[in-house]
Amino acid sequence: MNKDQGGGGSGTPRFRRRKQSNEIPAEVTKPNGGNLLVDDRNKYKSMWIRTYSTLWMIGGFIFIIYMGHLYICAMVVVIQILMAKELFNLLRKVREDRHLPGFRLLNWHFFFTAMLFVYGRFLSQRLVNTVNSDKVLYKLVSSLIKYHMVVCYFLYIAGFMWFILSLKKKMYKYQFGQYAWTHMILIVVFTQSSFTVANIFEGMFWFLLPASLIVINDIAAYLFGFFFGRTPLIKLSPKKTWEGFIGASVATIISAFMLANVMGRFEWLTCPRKDLSTGWLHCDPGPMFKPEYYDFPSWFPWKGISIMPVQWHALWLGLFSSIIAPFGGFFASGFKRAFKIKDFGDSIPGHGGITDRMDCQMVMAVFAYIYHQSFVKSQSFSVETIVDQILMNLTFEEQLDLYRRLGEILHDRRFG
Repeated sequence: MNKDQGGGGSGTPRFRRRKQSNEIPAEVTKPNGGNLLVDDRNKYKSMWIRTYSTLWMIGGFIFIIYMGHLYICAMVVVIQILMAKELFNLLRKVREDRHLPGFRLLNWHFFFTAMLFVYGRFLSQRLVNTVNSDKVLYKLVSSLIKYHMVVCYFLYIAGFMWFILSLKKKMYKYQFGQYAWTHMILIVVFTQSSFTVANIFEGMFWFLLPASLIVINDIAAYLFGFFFGRTPLIKLSPKKTWEGFIGASVATIISAFMLANVMGRFEWLTCPRKDLSTGWLHCDPGPMFKPEYYDFPSWFPWKGISIMPVQWHALWLGLFSSIIAPFGGFFASGFKRAFKIKDFGDSIPGHGGITDRMDCQMVMAVFAYIYHQSFVKSQSFSVETIVDQILMNLTFEEQLDLYRRLGEILHDRRFG
C-alpha cells in the first residue's frame, strides 16, 4: 500500500477517525467574524428547522400548562432524566464500562435517591393535604414523611457501599472520576429542578413568567443577531453578537412588563397550589395582582394607566433574564468547548439536546425562587401563610397541642 492510499512507511494502514455527530465542527474554531449568523450561508435552512422545533415545544408546553401543576412537575421530572442521561453519557467510556457490569446502574441509583429526597421535601405537605380526608392513607403518608430523610440517607449509603464493593484494580481513576461526575450532575440538575417545583406550587405565575422570559430572550437574541448581528459578543459563543444581546434585552424587559399584566389576570396562574390535585383554582389574588391606577399629567394624551404591583417585580425578572441568565448559556458553551462537542445531545432538531435548552433556565429558576421568597412573599405575609407553615411542619397531634395552648394564652390575656 502506498502513502497516497493512507499507508505509512511500515506498510501499516491508517484509519481516519470519523467525526461524531455532536463533535464541534471545524468552522467554530475560526475567527468570530466568519461565524456570525448574518454571514452564515445556510442560516435560512437552520432557521426553519429551529422554528419548526420551537413551535412544537411551545405548543406542547402550553398544553402541559393547561393540564395543571402535577403534569408540569411530571414534565420537569422527564426533563431531569433526559438531562442526566446526556450528562452521564458525556464522560462515559464504553470500553471501561464493559469491565464494570452494573456500574452505570449505580449512577441512576444515586439519581433516583436524590429525586426522592428533593421531591419528598417539597411535596410532602401537599401530599398530606391531598389524602387528609382518608384516615388510613393519612397515617401511612404521615409515617412515610416522618422517616423520609432516614430512608433517603440509607438509600444513599447503600449506593456508597455498592460503589466501594465495585472498585476494580487498574480502574480506580475512572470509577472515582465517574463518582465525582455523578454527584456534580446531581447538584446541577436537582438544584434547578427543586426551585422550579417550588415556584410551580407558589403559583404557576412564578414558574411560567421566568421560563417564558428565557424563551423570549433566546428567540429575540437569535432574530436580532440573524438580521443585524455584526459585532461579536464573546469568544465562547462565536455567533452571539452585541446587537442580538442588546436587542433581546430590550425586548425581554418590555415583554416581562406586558406578560405580567396578562398572566396576573388569571387565578389559575396566580393562586398557590396546596395539594396534588389537578382541579381549577380559585383564591383571593392578593394585593400583588390587583391593579393600581396611576394618573398622567393633564397635558398627556391619556388620563392614566392601571398597573399591577407585580409588574414592577416582573421588570427585575426581565432584567435578570436578559443580562445575567445568558451567562448560563456562555458557561455551557465553554463547557462544551472543553469537551470538544457541539451540543450535549441531538434530541431537539436545530437546538441540540435538552441540556442545551435548559442552561439559562437553570440560572433563572433559582433567581425567581430567591426573588419571590425575599421580595414578594415577605410582602404578602398573612395569617394564612402562618397556618400553612404550621400544617407543613407539625404533626396532627402537635397541631392539636398548639391549638390548646393558643386557647389558654388567649384566655389568660383576656381574663388575666
